[in-house]
Amino acid sequence: MPKKYRLLLAASLLCFSAINAPCQTVPDAPSTLASISGTVTDVDGYLLPDTTIAIDGPTPQDHRTMVSDDHAIFTIEGLRSGVSYYLSIHARGFADWTSGSILLTPGQRLDLNEVKLTVGDVMTTVSAVSAEKVALEQVQNEEKQRVFGFIPNFYVVYDQRFVPLTPKLKFQLAFRSATDVVTFGSALFLASIDQAAVTPKFVEGSKGYGQRVGTEYANAATNIMLGGAILPTLFHQDPRYFYQGTGSNRSRLKHALSAPFVAKGDNGRWQPNYSSLGGDLASNALANIYYPPADRGLGLVLGNAAISTAGRMVNAVVQEFLLRKFTTNSKGSE
Repeated sequence: MPKKYRLLLAASLLCFSAINAPCQTVPDAPSTLASISGTVTDVDGYLLPDTTIAIDGPTPQDHRTMVSDDHAIFTIEGLRSGVSYYLSIHARGFADWTSGSILLTPGQRLDLNEVKLTVGDVMTTVSAVSAEKVALEQVQNEEKQRVFGFIPNFYVVYDQRFVPLTPKLKFQLAFRSATDVVTFGSALFLASIDQAAVTPKFVEGSKGYGQRVGTEYANAATNIMLGGAILPTLFHQDPRYFYQGTGSNRSRLKHALSAPFVAKGDNGRWQPNYSSLGGDLASNALANIYYPPADRGLGLVLGNAAISTAGRMVNAVVQEFLLRKFTTNSKGSE
């Protein structure tokens, strides 16, 4: 075969092989985009869901915001490497947290673990005198809060500014609640139910009814004074329920159900609610003094304390999801 034909044949075979050869997939280059994740808590390790996270870079287009989930976790994807980012976190009632410069490497998955927020320092923006004034204004407003215009709703805080109550204000709020006409009316109403159920085991007739009225009022008054003033003063805790009002229904429900067990201290930090739990136990222990002998004992203390705590849980849930719309003078500061 002439040389030129051999060359043409070889070229043809080469082209045929190239056309019919299987496609070779070129491996993708590793992604150069990075991410930042973390969990937001307070200094005691309590999760802070629904916090606002913002990230900024060298250009306005780098600005992004998001909200942490119900487990207080956040993840920011699609970040460029070799660029300085700054992260800031904001949660109501806490001081803002801002990171230093964050320089990511290609494909890096940076986990900040726990980002701990400290309670906002009211005194940095409000003097001690004006902070006490704010606390007084809050209590004065709370003393006007009534569901449907007549049922006292004094122990709910709608104002998002946290300032500690002085012992004087704690006793003022407790005394106002204990002496409210509705508190007396409730004792009369509950005593009527007790009279029909023959409990506690007092005598029958008007004398027994009077004893039951006194018992119901004593139960309410001692619980209010012990759990709302005396123990909160001794333990430096705030006896009020702090309305959350924002975030997912799950986080609000968790906040409400934990109310009898977790209280805000005078230092602004969440802590075990010794005041509420101790008040329920102490007031029911005192009931052994004035209950008839047949009803006294450990069962009276523990049983009634459990009922009181369960009632607080139900009340907090109703407060969180329902009662604000029916409460007069429910002022707040956003």
